[in-house]
Amino acid sequence: MSALGALTAPILLCAALIAAACRGVDAYDALRAGARKGLQTAMEILPALVTLFPAVYLLRASGLPEQLGRLLSPLLQALGVPPETGLILLLRPLSGSGAMAEAARIMETAGPDSLAGRTAAVMMGSSETTFYVAAVYLSAAGVKRSRWAIPAALCADLACFLCSAWVCRMLWG
Repeated sequence: MSALGALTAPILLCAALIAAACRGVDAYDALRAGARKGLQTAMEILPALVTLFPAVYLLRASGLPEQLGRLLSPLLQALGVPPETGLILLLRPLSGSGAMAEAARIMETAGPDSLAGRTAAVMMGSSETTFYVAAVYLSAAGVKRSRWAIPAALCADLACFLCSAWVCRMLWG
């Protein structure tokens, strides 16, 4: 680790304390209030996470994503998306670690410099674990009805996947 990297946290802490002193703010009380609010937020999102993680595990263990990936393969090929990446398309909105494991498998079998490997990498970098993020942020914000947030986020994920495949095909296809 570089010397600057090791000093970054202490420098930021000192800068925050100096800024608080210049503004006349009690830094300790502000730190305690921030910690209290962080713990309250953690307690608010905990039920969503306790529900989401087992549901994702059960879905993954059922084998349904793999079956859907095989069914979608002809459609993906027609759209110009490498069929090997179909499982990433299905898993990424649900499970970041599951999608990462699938991307690693694609890179092991097809190679990281293959079209499928590069497309998998770009898909992973341009998309998000939609349901996890929605559960965390909507819970933290106290949103009871998400209305169009989830469908809009899933449409954005689909656009990311299709654009990832298109860009990769244009650059390396």
